[in-house]
Amino acid sequence: MLIAEDGTRVCGHIESMLDEAVAQHARIFLASRAEAAAYRIGELAPALEAEWPGARLLFERIEPEPRLVICGAGHVGAALAKLARLVGYSTTLIDDRADFVKRERFQDEGIELVAAEDWTSAVRQAIGAGRGVSVAVVTRGHNEDEECLRAVVSARPDYVGLIGSRRRTNIVLERLRQTGADEDLLREVRAPIGLDIGAVSPEEVALSILAEIIAERRGGTGAGLSEWRRTGKG
Repeated sequence: MLIAEDGTRVCGHIESMLDEAVAQHARIFLASRAEAAAYRIGELAPALEAEWPGARLLFERIEPEPRLVICGAGHVGAALAKLARLVGYSTTLIDDRADFVKRERFQDEGIELVAAEDWTSAVRQAIGAGRGVSVAVVTRGHNEDEECLRAVVSARPDYVGLIGSRRRTNIVLERLRQTGADEDLLREVRAPIGLDIGAVSPEEVALSILAEIIAERRGGTGAGLSEWRRTGKG
């Protein structure tokens, strides 16, 4: 049985009660971050346990590969594009400086390179409907950040992050507020972008950004996996 997020079903089993139980639990599964999970019939519909003894149901998420749109092809943006490809992200790298998105800089053909005539059009086209898309805004200045971010927040991608110091990111977000950007959307922006790993080099900064993107997608906390040893929990 295929069940879309809006509840639409394709195909089904021969037992209507089982179909209903599966459809109800599919909502819970799709709302989670899990890629796959198996359940006994009794966990979903105890009344059907006798009719389907020992049966198990597999729920599996089917979706396109995750996408990452990077605004800015400087040192950090370039490093992030290459790293994202290594972990399986479909990647689009955008810059308004054509020399920065030349193919000779990126041997991986899986990195889509976009020389933007204007940031707004290029960003909106790259993001599309926003579903399954993460966006990292790592441009060279306030004006470019603002133009990109304005296009990004209206598209509602799954993740939005803005590079820079607290002062720089606050300036950009305040400019957007003053021009009428939705406060709820701005609140979702991760700024400054990335997890605190003490990153210094462009490659380390890229790693901190990608770690946060993955944590958001997978439902991770970003905490050290050994933390339970220190706290005595778990």
